[in-house]
Amino acid sequence: MRRILNLVLFLFIATISFSFFGGKGKSVEWKLGHNANTDHIWHETAVKFSEIVDEKTDGKLKVKIFPNGQLGSETDMINSVRLGTLDMVLTGETLQNWAPKAALMAVPYAFRDLDHMNTVLNGPIGEEIKTNIQANAGLIPLYYHERAPRNLTTNRDIKSVEDLKGLIIRVPDVPIFVKTWEVLGAKPTPMSLQEVFTSLQQNTIHAQENPYDLVYSLGFYEVQKNAYETEHVIQWIYATVGEKQFNKLSPEMQKAVLEASEEAQIYAQGKFKDFVVTAKQNLIDKGMKIIPVNKEEYQNKIMPEMQKILTPEQYELYLKIVETK
Repeated sequence: MRRILNLVLFLFIATISFSFFGGKGKSVEWKLGHNANTDHIWHETAVKFSEIVDEKTDGKLKVKIFPNGQLGSETDMINSVRLGTLDMVLTGETLQNWAPKAALMAVPYAFRDLDHMNTVLNGPIGEEIKTNIQANAGLIPLYYHERAPRNLTTNRDIKSVEDLKGLIIRVPDVPIFVKTWEVLGAKPTPMSLQEVFTSLQQNTIHAQENPYDLVYSLGFYEVQKNAYETEHVIQWIYATVGEKQFNKLSPEMQKAVLEASEEAQIYAQGKFKDFVVTAKQNLIDKGMKIIPVNKEEYQNKIMPEMQKILTPEQYELYLKIVETK
């Protein structure tokens, strides 16, 4: 009888353990990769997310963070999550290489301002984009970061759009960025973010475009003197987890992750405005010239070509975004 009772007790404990640990008899560790440095809001929020997850799961789910592109380019990390060798990645419009509707995360001059972007993101169009990402890329968006507008940096004098002709500019490995800068007359060159500093230093590329926070975070002010406020893209970036990795967790742990994501979202948005202002001021303090441009000149060049730049499916969604009040 004692043996039977001991066996029943053992099976009960094993069942509880299996349920809570997502099918494993030990704690789970997720690896999260991103491209920013440890002073960046992305990293600070990832650390906060990790702490909340640890607390909500009583240490049964750990999130280990790898900043500074340690695990490769954004494309590399997406592939790693899909293969199961990485669990989480901060990623944005690069996802369009798998999920076409993710292109709408970074369409030039699609969003009037951050309020417009947040309205779209938190409405039906945002859900459509998230669903497309999960269905086609196998990544689940957990929380997002608002991003400062993308601006052009270069050592050349750019007085009008015509001065972009022949400018070799680094862009992410994203078709819409390549096509957009071709329309503007430049020579876009897809390149990993980790290669940009050296390429600018060696003058193998003449320019790059990114939000001010990444320009500062990655030290581009050391090799670029001018920042032109084109503000050509207002966008966001997701913290994503592999669908397979998430589904391995028990319902209790999934719930904890989703709750931690909501708290991380609030944390990131609370710090965003001050973070952006500080990033811009940091560049000025480092000697970078912030130069306003006639944005209408850029818009007038790009927007009539948008139907050619986007696929029919993307263009239909783009029109819905533009029409959103």
